[in-house]
Amino acid sequence: MNLHKVTKIAAIVISVLSIVFLVGLMTSEDAENSSMITPLIYLSYVILFACIALVLIYVFKNLVSKKEDLKKTMISIGLFFLVFIISFVLADGTEMKTMNNEVMATEATSKWVGTGLIMNAIIFNFAVILLVYSLLFKNAKK
Repeated sequence: MNLHKVTKIAAIVISVLSIVFLVGLMTSEDAENSSMITPLIYLSYVILFACIALVLIYVFKNLVSKKEDLKKTMISIGLFFLVFIISFVLADGTEMKTMNNEVMATEATSKWVGTGLIMNAIIFNFAVILLVYSLLFKNAKK
């Protein structure tokens, strides 16, 4: 039995179980719902973590088998880390206070929020520059 058949069967089983649990939830009273919802939440956590684990396993398996893709991935991760370091250095970590002099955000919170905003701005500007470059120079060759 190949992997496609196994995943198809697993998807069908999960779909049928989901329909059964949904019908059970819709026909029960409110007091009974809380006792049925908790196991379903845990089941959804298990399924989510299993999916994430499978995706990560296949991604790393693929990366290890293809050295060129691994190199490109490492370069991308390195560039992202470089943008993060630049953003962290440029971020301002001043404490934010309200009019009543109550602390709204600590220095650390302000530093991390600033880092995220600066990272977003750098990546956005880089994307816009690449878009303009591709519009101007790629279409000029045609």
